[in-house]
Amino acid sequence: MPTINEILNTMEYGPAPESQKEAQAWLDQKGRQFGLFIDNAWTDAATGDALFASNNPADGKELAKLTQATGDDVDRAVAAARRAQPAWQGLGGHGRAKILYSIARLMQKHSRLFAVLETLDNGKTIRETRDADLPLVARHFYYHAGWAQLQDEEFANHRPVGVVGQIVPWNFPLLMLAWKIAPALAAGNTIVFKPAEFTSLTAMLFADICVQAGVPAGVVNIVTGDGRVGEAIVNHAGIDKLAFTGSTEVGRLIRQATAGSGKKLSLELGGKSPFIVFEDADLDAAVEGLVDSIWFNQGQVCCAGSRLLIQESVEERFLNKLRARMDNLRLGSPLDKSMDIGALVDPVQRQRIHGLVESARSEGCTVYQPAGCDIPADGSWFPPTLITGASTSAAVAQAEIFGPVLVAMSFRTPPEAVTLANNTVYGLASCVWTENISLALDVAPQIKAGVVWINTANQFDAACGFGGYRESGYGREGGREGMYEYLVPVSEDARPAAPVLAAPAKAKAAPATTDAFAIDRTAKLYIGGKQARPDGAYSRAIHGADGKFIGEVGEGNRKDIRNAVEAAHKATGWTKATAHNRAQVLFYIAENLAARGEEFAARIGAMTGAKNPEKEVQAAIERLFYWAAWADKYDGLAHQPPMHGITVALNEAIGVIGIVAPNESPLLGFISLVAPAIAVGNRVVVVPSEAHPLSATDLYQVFDTSDLPGGVVNIVTGSADELARTLASHSDVDAVWRHDGSAAGCAEVERLSAASLKRTWTGGAKGRDWYSTAQAGGRAVLAHASQVKNIWIPYGV
Repeated sequence: MPTINEILNTMEYGPAPESQKEAQAWLDQKGRQFGLFIDNAWTDAATGDALFASNNPADGKELAKLTQATGDDVDRAVAAARRAQPAWQGLGGHGRAKILYSIARLMQKHSRLFAVLETLDNGKTIRETRDADLPLVARHFYYHAGWAQLQDEEFANHRPVGVVGQIVPWNFPLLMLAWKIAPALAAGNTIVFKPAEFTSLTAMLFADICVQAGVPAGVVNIVTGDGRVGEAIVNHAGIDKLAFTGSTEVGRLIRQATAGSGKKLSLELGGKSPFIVFEDADLDAAVEGLVDSIWFNQGQVCCAGSRLLIQESVEERFLNKLRARMDNLRLGSPLDKSMDIGALVDPVQRQRIHGLVESARSEGCTVYQPAGCDIPADGSWFPPTLITGASTSAAVAQAEIFGPVLVAMSFRTPPEAVTLANNTVYGLASCVWTENISLALDVAPQIKAGVVWINTANQFDAACGFGGYRESGYGREGGREGMYEYLVPVSEDARPAAPVLAAPAKAKAAPATTDAFAIDRTAKLYIGGKQARPDGAYSRAIHGADGKFIGEVGEGNRKDIRNAVEAAHKATGWTKATAHNRAQVLFYIAENLAARGEEFAARIGAMTGAKNPEKEVQAAIERLFYWAAWADKYDGLAHQPPMHGITVALNEAIGVIGIVAPNESPLLGFISLVAPAIAVGNRVVVVPSEAHPLSATDLYQVFDTSDLPGGVVNIVTGSADELARTLASHSDVDAVWRHDGSAAGCAEVERLSAASLKRTWTGGAKGRDWYSTAQAGGRAVLAHASQVKNIWIPYGV
């Protein structure tokens, strides 16, 4: 008589098809042709070449035709959004909350229709659209209805950005729509939305929901088409903010295109996320987590755990379990509820994945694909794939494959696991599997990723921010931080115009000396806690407001910046130090500056001609106290998402920040930028005021006597334009701030930052009232100095 296990092993899944009748009927009702949704009305569908097809990836059959929007269409959509924005903002938080709530209820009411339509259009399995995507879509609208209701209280002194352009990819068409539209509407913005060319149909259905929910005309506008439509949105002068999810390559182009435009920008880009399994992990649970991580949505997920890192002691055992699990994965009709893997979105995507896998095979890697995985004859399909034996530099180990392909390698120790995990240009997500909570919470903060899941994978919630570091982009979707992406502090509207430096009096020559042994008083650079001569051996004369020669400073160059960046990277102990310790040092700097206050006031007066330089010195001392006070109070949050666990949102230092300080208020402006950066654990390379640098070079001794570790603050004097250009181009600089009032210089920083997608904070063609805490303090500045990491910690399961 056969055992239970033997019987179970012979059982096979029967077909469990989901009906597509209602979805097909809706397409028929629409005539299977769609115009654009502008100002709450549908335009007539285009004809001829202006139409493009949306096909079912599972069989290649056409579902409907959509309109290729033109530049004129984008103009009309932006104009409609601009007209509607004041009234939408004026509706108030409660008025917007009611409409967002209505959208959430309607999404739930029609969830099965949306799920089937999404599966038909995208190729992902009905289990995923029904059980993952649609509940999260409704959750985002419910959650952001709450933020709209609380906006006046929780986001006081902020206003909506205005008109927002949003561009999303094809892997999560409806979920990405909800991630972007819900917070933008809650904050009081109006929208021009572009769905992906391959997968626009659920956005078309969402337009109907907007009308039913009572969204006013012009608040949500949807334009379809290829990359030309996205380009028109990116370049449109009437767009105040851009939110983009997609490839890193396109993200770079958008950063370059928007440089100097003043547009607010958030980018959620590619990833090559590590999935780390330690030897004490529950290996069976980790295998299931890995299935959800890499084969969810056919691996077409930016945060897919595509790099498996296994501790050497359990490598073979884990891989054997994984191969056995792969053998039982079912690939087939996405509308069959018993299927694990659906179709790829398009044949072009399949060809790209196939090419990368074959390149690994030709390099000697071992490629495992289940022998019994039957590929349907029609449509775009690729089997679950495991690659072993790849080097850390191999294309499959570094490139975002964006398909059902897993690359595995081993490690011996936790430090090696962290090194391998961070061996990528990306920084989006990571998984850590271990039964040792101390190990998990030690490793998680060391991984350069915006999200870390512990003993789970691919968890998302509207309350928990999502987004990356480095070439995975910047900005967050969801949570409080996601709302800030669609808001602007009202203090920004009060910023003054860019200051105009008074023309200096005719420069007077340096006084001659007859003392052959006179000490050279040229202020050197400050690198690694030591004074250093400039590499080029050049200096520049500094004259006061009356033209009188008052000193010289070194002329820094590219190599000096390189040395300063290296020194900053070595000063990691500052980032690891406690916030209390950093606060103490800042207080101590303030104390030592106060002790030399008269000297600094005299220097500022000589340089700038200020009538009351003591006021600036006192303000700088108070600003140091201010940021010292913040250092141990800028705490993270603990979220309680709908799971058995918590999500800890940590405010992390960005790393190494390049700062170009303003010319006005040379001491206060310098302190106002450097102090918040180092308060949260960053290390900085600072270019002080080009016109008045001596108050910064006078700080060397203050830093030396205040227990500030070498390398935390590095100062390179010289040309603001040249040195800012070098900082923005440097791949080991994580962010650049420029606030010297140069519109062209700020635009150049933003443009050059695109190469490594570093964060920027620039003043543009405006100045800043450095005496105003509203303009030079608060959480808005701290947000520029930090990034949020969300660590998901399940318990009780």
